[in-house]
Amino acid sequence: MRIKVILERGLDGYVVAHCPSLKSCWSQGKTREEALRNIREAIELYLEPQPGQIPADDKAEVVELRGRHAILRAAGLKAKKIP
Repeated sequence: MRIKVILERGLDGYVVAHCPSLKSCWSQGKTREEALRNIREAIELYLEPQPGQIPADDKAEVVELRGRHAILRAAGLKAKKIP
C-alpha cells in the first residue's frame, strides 16, 4: 500500500505532516525524519481496528495486509477459507 504524505514547514519551525487520503490524520516533528516517524505511527493507529470491530467467532478469517503480502493474523482465531 502506498500512502501519500504532505510535509510542510509550520509557523513554529516544526515540520507538519498530513495524509490527505486519511481525514484528520496529522502529525509533526522537529525534523523531517521525526515528522515522518510520527506520521507513520499516526497512520498505523488510524488504520488499526477498534475493539469489537474484529469478529470474535470462527465464521470469519482475519487477515493482516502488509505491503503486497497477506499474513494470517495470530489473534487466537481459527483461520478458515471463505467459500
